[in-house]
Amino acid sequence: MSEFALKTALPQYLRVEQEKIQNLAAAQGLDFFPIVFEILTYDQMNEIAAYMGFPNRFPHWRFGMEYERLAKSYEYGLSKIYEMVINNNPSYAYLLEGNSLVDQKLVMAHVCGHVDFFKNNYAFRSTDLDTGGKTTDPASRPKDYDPNRRWIDKMANHGARIRRHVARQGINKIEEYIDHCLSLENLIDPHAPFKGSGPSRDPDAEDKATEIPRLRAKEYMESFINPEEYLEQQRIKIEAEKEKEKKFPVRPERDILKFLLDHAPLDRWEHDVLEVVREEAYYFQPQMQTKIMNEGWASYWHSKLMTEKILDASEIIDYADHAAGVLATSKGQLNPYKLGIELFRNIEERWDRGQFGKEWEECDDLAAKKNWNLRLGLGKKKIFEVRALYNDVTFIDEFLTPDFVRDAKMFSYAWSNRNERYEIETREFKAVKEKLLFQLTNAGNPFIYVDDANFENRGELLLRHDHQGLDLRADWAREVLRSLVRIWKRPVNLTTQVEAKPVMMRYDGREHTTRHLRRE
Repeated sequence: MSEFALKTALPQYLRVEQEKIQNLAAAQGLDFFPIVFEILTYDQMNEIAAYMGFPNRFPHWRFGMEYERLAKSYEYGLSKIYEMVINNNPSYAYLLEGNSLVDQKLVMAHVCGHVDFFKNNYAFRSTDLDTGGKTTDPASRPKDYDPNRRWIDKMANHGARIRRHVARQGINKIEEYIDHCLSLENLIDPHAPFKGSGPSRDPDAEDKATEIPRLRAKEYMESFINPEEYLEQQRIKIEAEKEKEKKFPVRPERDILKFLLDHAPLDRWEHDVLEVVREEAYYFQPQMQTKIMNEGWASYWHSKLMTEKILDASEIIDYADHAAGVLATSKGQLNPYKLGIELFRNIEERWDRGQFGKEWEECDDLAAKKNWNLRLGLGKKKIFEVRALYNDVTFIDEFLTPDFVRDAKMFSYAWSNRNERYEIETREFKAVKEKLLFQLTNAGNPFIYVDDANFENRGELLLRHDHQGLDLRADWAREVLRSLVRIWKRPVNLTTQVEAKPVMMRYDGREHTTRHLRRE
């Protein structure tokens, strides 16, 4: 797959449409970075999509594999990418050559919503490069704060760093190591940018003097009751016990990649490659945390702008046809566009009508609730507040209501052994909400922690899986252990549960073993 420069000129008629749409969006209260639109061919769009929106990434076979998948999918008519936009300042968005004017307008309006979300949602503050990834209180920032998010340059620099190592070590060696790093890229702490990273070791532990217990004795009998030989024996015994009990890290570490960077015996090039993978994992993390909100917000605004401000009568049918395709629900899949836009609309309506607060919650009259309308007009203010302060988990947890679930006909489904097919499991609100939240929590990834870096005093790594009702896939877990051993360069252990029984998986560099543990 070749690289190319993104300098395809935007035709004059599209520049006019861009200026018009951005002015309309700004008039509605959207606040976005400058947006640079580029027109791409189908092949170029597939290349950009394979690189996850960036024109330049580090060399690795997975990008070529993804390009082939996308190209084949388009060739066989299975999928088509209409637009892409990246969280960058200025933001870059790509329009597909050959799209109708209605589609290009829709994409531009949609992109305005995305870039407003990138700039203002709290989760994306972690991608500010001028703060070193550390977030600050939004209230303490000036209104004209313009964050440095030159991630296009950052990704290009990452590519240059990796290519230097390729020139010295060879492509096969580097790609093989990147394979291992990428299999661990989800072992990060999504909340790390929003909290201070405390020390792995207890800073006071080294300075505490060893207190030696003495037998009670009167002063004139002290040397006889507690002779120096006895006190020395007690001191040696206590310090041996303390050494045995000393644990590193003191607290479980969730950011496993950071722990490996700080403590694994890595060569300089190995450290550099792993650092690149970790930095990019944190860049993409907010997008995983806000998929429903981000797509819902962009869809809300493209719908509002297109139907109220942009389209003329001759374009309505084409727009409705294409918008319906975006919001359609596929069999067995949750459509984040559909759920997000409907929830934002529901929030706006509820706050406009005053359907919130203590009085609303305590009302038991169904007829009164159905006709409840205090005409507060707070809906627009509320959805902008939600856009700024929530992620998908908190968004669903707070604003998914029994009425919404019933009206949207939401349900959870499961495999039926009796009928050998997937069937509706329940429409009960609590069960549906819990299942949705479970799928969204930690982006569906397992919770893994470093528990001990010197397990059984052998320099082995002990990880703990916080089991939350779902077993790990054994084949994936074995591959992750293999990659951890490559980086830690000592055996690695993992405690988890299999069929409700505690087990320990271990890989020593040669073979995988699993043994059952006693319940504590």
